[in-house]
Amino acid sequence: MTLPSPLRRISPLLCTALATLTACGGETTPEKVTTAPSGESAPFEIRAGKPVEPLPGEKHLRNVRQLTFGGENAEAYWSFDGTKLVFQRTLPPEIPADQIFVMDLATGEERMISTGKGRTTCAYFLKGDDRIVFASTHIAADEPPPAVRVIEGKYVWPIFETYEIFTVGVDGSDLKRITEVEGYDAEATVDPITGRLVFTSMRDGELEVYTMEPDGSDVRRVTSREGYDGGAFYSHDGKKLVLRSGFPSNDDDVANYRRLLAQGYVMPSRMEITICDADGSNFRQVTDNGKANFAPYWHPDNDRILFSSSMGDETGRNFDIYMVRADGTDLEQITTSPVFDGFPMFSPDGRYVVFASNRYGKERGDTNIFVAEWVE
Repeated sequence: MTLPSPLRRISPLLCTALATLTACGGETTPEKVTTAPSGESAPFEIRAGKPVEPLPGEKHLRNVRQLTFGGENAEAYWSFDGTKLVFQRTLPPEIPADQIFVMDLATGEERMISTGKGRTTCAYFLKGDDRIVFASTHIAADEPPPAVRVIEGKYVWPIFETYEIFTVGVDGSDLKRITEVEGYDAEATVDPITGRLVFTSMRDGELEVYTMEPDGSDVRRVTSREGYDGGAFYSHDGKKLVLRSGFPSNDDDVANYRRLLAQGYVMPSRMEITICDADGSNFRQVTDNGKANFAPYWHPDNDRILFSSSMGDETGRNFDIYMVRADGTDLEQITTSPVFDGFPMFSPDGRYVVFASNRYGKERGDTNIFVAEWVE
């Protein structure tokens, strides 16, 4: 997913674009966060980055650690063994548009595993952690497509029709294209049980959610409704999906949605969190606040959901992370910074949360990756 508009604005993606590099400005320190990957008895030590001061009111976050240091870094997602992150970064002029990086959380070392061409988005580890899935435009052109962010005075997300989905080795080798259908294909994530992919596509003329096998076979449509559906994640048991959905409320909204979509854009200012069974049945709305809600991820209990929302800001520009139950109850604010917080994801063992934030940025618009212990 391309970073939402106020977010892009609130977030200029970063550090040096070498094929392999150490954490941008992040020195190794004795302090660390520990997690125990499945199958290991000794706790794994997160030594990447450095500790930062907690913010008042963030009672669920402890021992916060900053992992990147400058530019735009976002959509950081864990490997299944909990020892690495994959994320996207922009750092002009070296990296003029998002490229995909893998970070070793023990050492802070980073490697760019995308081609360095075009524009990329939405990377995720496949089961086994030896390959990564992501979307890229590099087949169409070496140069990234221009990203228009404002149309008619309103923030929009570009839906690049040249996005196709690829998988690649965790070291950047053996790139394979797995979609070859006209129109936008992106936003792929992985079923932790079966390894099946869920993704967003325009292949049928509407932004809908689909699933497929990791080799691109057995494509099945999941959603079928008026309005954008996308950015889906499986629950930890693989039985449900959580996603973001647009709900045009009248004929004018529908007409405007279709008009923008025909131009390759969608307006994210009114999107709600929704859930459904993995096959698309039992689709229902979770939030109903009329604001921009996105980047949902399941709590390990498969009931609560973390997500980012502008609901607490009258201007709709600032985003915080919230938690809510799947039935829409027990809404709770998790982050309190006066700048953007988003893209939360629990570690595989549920003990930690990684997220992106504009907090502590050295330059205006810097978006960095942070990790914190989760406190129930």
